[in-house]
Amino acid sequence: MCVTSPWKRSSAKYRNSDSLITVQQQPLLAAVDLGSNSFRLQIARVVDDQLYMLDGLREAVRLAAGLTEDKRLDKASQQRALVCLQRFGERLRGLPREAVRAVGTNSLRVAKNAPEFLKQAEEALGFPIEVIAGREEARLIYRGVAQTLPQSDSKRLVMDIGGGSTEFIIGTSLQPLKLESLYMGCVSYSVRYFPDGKITKSNLKQAELAARSEVQAIASEFSVGHWDIAFGSSGSARVLCDILEQNGFSDGGITRAGLEKLREILLKTGDVNRLELPGLRPDRVPAFLGGFAIMYAAFCELDIEVMQPAIGALREGVLYDLLGRIHHNDMREATVQQFMRRYHVDARQAARVARLADKLAGQFLAGLINEEESLLLDWAARLHEIGISVAHSGYHKHTSYILANADMPGFSKKEQAQLSLLALAHRGGLEKLRGMLGPPEQMAQVMALRFAALFYRSRSDVALPEMQGSFSGTKFHLAIAPGWLAQNPLTETALLEEMKQWKSLGIGMQVIEG
Repeated sequence: MCVTSPWKRSSAKYRNSDSLITVQQQPLLAAVDLGSNSFRLQIARVVDDQLYMLDGLREAVRLAAGLTEDKRLDKASQQRALVCLQRFGERLRGLPREAVRAVGTNSLRVAKNAPEFLKQAEEALGFPIEVIAGREEARLIYRGVAQTLPQSDSKRLVMDIGGGSTEFIIGTSLQPLKLESLYMGCVSYSVRYFPDGKITKSNLKQAELAARSEVQAIASEFSVGHWDIAFGSSGSARVLCDILEQNGFSDGGITRAGLEKLREILLKTGDVNRLELPGLRPDRVPAFLGGFAIMYAAFCELDIEVMQPAIGALREGVLYDLLGRIHHNDMREATVQQFMRRYHVDARQAARVARLADKLAGQFLAGLINEEESLLLDWAARLHEIGISVAHSGYHKHTSYILANADMPGFSKKEQAQLSLLALAHRGGLEKLRGMLGPPEQMAQVMALRFAALFYRSRSDVALPEMQGSFSGTKFHLAIAPGWLAQNPLTETALLEEMKQWKSLGIGMQVIEG
């Protein structure tokens, strides 16, 4: 299936409105959620601005159970994950890259050997995998939940117990207002406090107190009174709801009284493997006790009395976010605009630099820089001066730090790292980049941004000469209209220095008139 990608644009505007994926051109989108408990694949059909879920796969990989004490994924958990991703990859075969988004969550955020594992995982899946930050995960979870609920002005609390982290969100309608991600999950807590499945007053209390201590940190902003209705969006929430309702412990949803009754039964039975409760599926047993302890702690600390199960979750949020990108409603663009306002960016200068950087990068490697890379260059150019709001001296370093570490809704950690690198590289000596630059595409982006900032150093709409960039396979070339350099000696000197900088890294760069 061949489609025209919708992603490429210049500055804040998409270049070609005809490139929008239509229902006829690309009817399917897919989301892959590499959770700490389960891996999930969801495929949906696009009809106008709506998604219709078609196919879903779930496998209990329990990645968090494979995290060793020194925070490394063991071989067994990696193998389980790779086998699962190979199966998912077969189902996704034939879909274009733009139609699939795969995201990794807490276990891949904390695992020290995640970069090595991700290379194998991407090969098995056949698509790139983004590791997203905790608050970005929370944002996507809320988007998935909100899309499945009736429109309402009520404030909603959404709680999602994952395998390695738990997200809390307060929002109204489709808009999240507060986002938090806590380092506690149903798999990690089950492994830590109930390794053999035994349930005692001591280990249950330890698990609950540990969870309550985490939740206390957000209680002042997430407790009852800050929201009108509570929803649970995870597998843990749904299985707890099923158990409470099917055993007569609740008339509807998860209730405080129902959890108290279930807690008594857990202590009385003493072993999760001997529990015979309608609603408790066998695949949920290994992570059940950790999920219960976290839910019980949240009810206690946030004064929740009733929580309703939600249908949507992270994978639906990923799909709707992907749909937004197709319809030119990319959350990343909104974030860039918000950062430009927050850090008082000179919008006219940013636009000048972005236009020239985009033009030069396209010339250096015609057809080799893909549309996502072009977007990242555009965003980096528009944000490259945000560090000036911290201090003008070394502002590129401040910019780089902000882009690497700030919460940037819509961006993955890998995308933020690329923005950070481009910002750091756009001025100053290149020695700081030794060993950091990868393929020619990345070098071309850095070079294009440096040249764009250099040519617009006057921060005005100067008349620039005709320029043509090219790449011979071993050396980059920039041809400038004859006579212009002689009339602009300051720029000529800067370009000569630029060639020396690239030569120091072993990269050929030539500026010629002609």
